[in-house]
Amino acid sequence: MSIKGKLQEDWKQAMKTRDKFKASTLSTARSAILFVEKTKGIELEDSQVIEILAKEVKQRNEAVLEFQKGNRQDLVDKAKAENEILLSYLPQQLSNEEIYEIIEQSAVEAGANSIKDMGKLMKLVIPKTIGRADGKLVSALVRDYINKK
Repeated sequence: MSIKGKLQEDWKQAMKTRDKFKASTLSTARSAILFVEKTKGIELEDSQVIEILAKEVKQRNEAVLEFQKGNRQDLVDKAKAENEILLSYLPQQLSNEEIYEIIEQSAVEAGANSIKDMGKLMKLVIPKTIGRADGKLVSALVRDYINKK
């Protein structure tokens, strides 16, 4: 079953069991996917759905930081709970060590050995980590790797 199909089924199940929080979270994710489908006029593949869900998770992570600054623990908890639900639809998140291995392999492929090659290296690393790691983290690890060379 596709990720989009699983979202649909889980949303229906949440509605049946009257789990309003989960239903609301899944509804938001589904509407983000439907919005992209309608604007592009195409049916999205799993890889594209993963990108959208990763974007939703990233938005909530950023919101958590803002809510913490505003001392709103209730909203922090809500955003974290929504993220837990959404992360269950994404592939297993990569550890820093796994990301670093991908960076090392890609650096050999690209022949990257200076900060000037960061863009080239990022073009190879991002497709391999999309949906499985935060872009800011990947960028920081790439910069760290290049600076150590």
